[in-house]
Amino acid sequence: MDGAMALRVLLCVYLVSLLTLQAMSAPSLARGRSKGSETVDGVFIRSLKVNCKVTSRFAHYVITSQVINTANEAREVAFDVEIPKTAFISDFAITADGKAFIGDIKDKVTAWKQYRKAAISGENAGLVRASGRNMEQFTIHINIGPQSKATFQLTYEEVLKRRLTQYDIVIRVKPKQLVRHFEIDVDIFEPQGISKLDAQATFLTKELAAQTIKKSFSGKKGHVLFRPTVGQQQSCPTCSTSLLNGDFKVTYDVNRDKLCDLLVANNYFAHFFAPKNLTNMSKNIVFVIDISGSMEGQKMKQTKEALLKILGDMRPQDYFDLVLFGSHVQSWRGSLVQASEANLQAARDFVKRFSVEGATNLNGGLLRGIEILNAVQGNGPEVSNQASILIMLTDGEPTEGVTDRSQILKNVREAIRDKFPLYNLGFGHNLDFNFLEVMSKENNGWAKRIYEDHDATQQLQNFYDQVASPLLVDVELQYPRDTISALTQHRHKQYYDGSEIMVAGRIADQKLGSFKAEVQARGEGQEFKTTCLVDEEEMKKLLQERGHMLENHVERLWAYLTIQELLANRMTVEGLEKNKLSSEILKMSLDYQFVTPLTSMTMRGMKDQEGLEPIIDKAEDDSQPLEMLGPRRMFVLSAAQPSPTRPSPNFQELPNRVTGVDTDPHFIIHVPQKEDALCFNINEEPGVILSLVQDPDTGFSVNGQLIGDKARSPGQHEATYFGRLGIANPATGFQLEVTPQNITLNAGEGGPVFSWRDQAVLRQDGIVVTINKKRSLLVSLDERATFEIVLHRVWRGSTVQRDFLGFYVLDSHRMSARTHGLLGQFFHPLDFEVSDIHPGSDPTRSDATMMVKNRRLTVTRGLQKDYSKDPRHGAEVSCWFVHNNGAGLIDGAHTDYIVPDIF
Repeated sequence: MDGAMALRVLLCVYLVSLLTLQAMSAPSLARGRSKGSETVDGVFIRSLKVNCKVTSRFAHYVITSQVINTANEAREVAFDVEIPKTAFISDFAITADGKAFIGDIKDKVTAWKQYRKAAISGENAGLVRASGRNMEQFTIHINIGPQSKATFQLTYEEVLKRRLTQYDIVIRVKPKQLVRHFEIDVDIFEPQGISKLDAQATFLTKELAAQTIKKSFSGKKGHVLFRPTVGQQQSCPTCSTSLLNGDFKVTYDVNRDKLCDLLVANNYFAHFFAPKNLTNMSKNIVFVIDISGSMEGQKMKQTKEALLKILGDMRPQDYFDLVLFGSHVQSWRGSLVQASEANLQAARDFVKRFSVEGATNLNGGLLRGIEILNAVQGNGPEVSNQASILIMLTDGEPTEGVTDRSQILKNVREAIRDKFPLYNLGFGHNLDFNFLEVMSKENNGWAKRIYEDHDATQQLQNFYDQVASPLLVDVELQYPRDTISALTQHRHKQYYDGSEIMVAGRIADQKLGSFKAEVQARGEGQEFKTTCLVDEEEMKKLLQERGHMLENHVERLWAYLTIQELLANRMTVEGLEKNKLSSEILKMSLDYQFVTPLTSMTMRGMKDQEGLEPIIDKAEDDSQPLEMLGPRRMFVLSAAQPSPTRPSPNFQELPNRVTGVDTDPHFIIHVPQKEDALCFNINEEPGVILSLVQDPDTGFSVNGQLIGDKARSPGQHEATYFGRLGIANPATGFQLEVTPQNITLNAGEGGPVFSWRDQAVLRQDGIVVTINKKRSLLVSLDERATFEIVLHRVWRGSTVQRDFLGFYVLDSHRMSARTHGLLGQFFHPLDFEVSDIHPGSDPTRSDATMMVKNRRLTVTRGLQKDYSKDPRHGAEVSCWFVHNNGAGLIDGAHTDYIVPDIF
């Protein structure tokens, strides 16, 4: 493809459970606009349409946009949408300049292996993730020729979950310009019948909403249409700007007159269970609250506000207690007490009084809460037969008492023993949310992230509202074993008012009349039992009304639920079991053409500037949110001058001098308290990008991309080195990209490019970059830290046949206490003990046992090289070598530090 069709792909992962839409044209949306016109620099969005078809909770979305370039030269245009994090993309197509490009879903490993090796130069990484709350942002840019058009069509699917008595579809509308044909069309078909339907938009006045939103429902069908004219989109009668900027929300629910909602189509079934007119069960609830030092300030204030509101919502027949954990564990009463007005007032006084304290004894706090709930078994039927719930809130990681995560998981499992659910609330991003998710999953609950924002109190309250009214416990949906060949989760610890239990499966027996479902559970003071039968005549009518769409949607609903459950289960296992689940997920993702964390979509026939097919990808983790960047500032470029004088970097003068990473890549961590060093290697493929330093308080980061050795022999281990480093400070808009060839400032904005032959000092808002000709580069951060990048050139006799970079930490004493990354986590004090030193398998090296971070490791004494003073020969450093990619020394696994982009 020629330059007129050059393409780049970005997939930014946001985390909000809504559907969002955004379309824009480039290169500028702020200039070239005539009054009342929807054209921007000769480019305009001719049409933007969202079509959503919901069949029995399964939602199928198609977003179509047509962009026209009326200019006499090529223009860049962008297709930019946000979709729910829980959704799977299933199709994408682009038609531009008369050519069609269709998405092709394949195994992610296969897709990325080729892409990474081709993208080592780093000019276009092809993938960027950024996190909001529940959204994924999908953006693709192409250049289209003069007097031509491009059409984008994205398809994705999800299952709508019932929360607080309704299903929500929220479309974030943000086209950034007036659109000639704008339309949102939502078509709903629910066999039970629709009981309510509403639609509203945050950006419309009541009067304009009444004019532009058409909604109707009758029986099984509902319809919402939003089709504003260009005039109705204008922010004022004479404005050329659009008022379409906010959320368009459709809410609905279905009739609950029948206890059973059981669909069977094409040998697949879907069972929806949400009975009404049940009596609320009394509950036993214990709140386990983190009061460690990191909770101080706004987080503690918002937590207390939420607790006070929740206490006000307790029913007199409920029983409760509060457990606090910091360095120590304390409980308010130590046993469950009834939610009488006197007890509630005493609890409010307790909440108002307590304050933050020390470290994080998460294990101790949880076990105390579990102990209190377990004790009710001997307190008589009025308490022991109630629904028990444990809710834990934390903002950090375990640092006191038992801190080993696997041991904590085991302790909690063995203490709860499947008796009640555990819900974990993770406050903010400076915690291991995956750890909280696994713990909740293993104990019949779920985990939710609470975002550090002005509405954190409301987030906590909204979560509590979802579990505040248990109606049934020990719910089991049963199906004839001889007729079922596959089944999603059908046992649930509790069923809550306003929610819905959904089960889907594949039927081996084709006779509908013989298929039935039985539900058993325990309610308030009585057993609950019901039997559901398939109504063959009703199913025939439904198939006539909805036809192939119903058959297709029931099967895809099963596939979607199965993949989501397998992904959740995969988080809780390791080794062969994890590999088996991964194979199942991959097979189903390919069979049903879903972009999941194990698959990627490539655009057949389309190439970017580097000749690479773009990749559409989906993140697996709940990553750090994208910081809002301030205005960019230009650097002040000083005249070339000698590098500043600094002390000779010997060990005595600079105790952190040998902390860094170099060559293959060898990490050297100096521990001044021990006057010793630890070392480890990271073995990964060329093209992989690793997080070296990440400061969540400031957003400052250092990432490095690996390159391979050109001289590798066949069958030989492929040595890797850092061939690209990216240093970013969002607070000032600073970005520095360093390769063995060039040093680039703010590359995305066309900033200046220097070579290693230059001598220069650059300054910006407290950041000083010093280029020392042909050998090194210093980055100083406002007296907080100093880093050095060392240039390694190929020289005669060198064993490495490729230029590469080394990265060293000269000073880090004023970096945030929460700094992390492969190197950043060692900016904080580290203690270890070495014992049982004995000859190893290599007689020239000693092996030993090391206790570090409450883990027992086998380590080997060896030598690594510090090249900061002599890039050619280096200086030998003795260290204890930690095997297996630093396992046990670094937090988590080394793969946790793989990031998608250099910035």
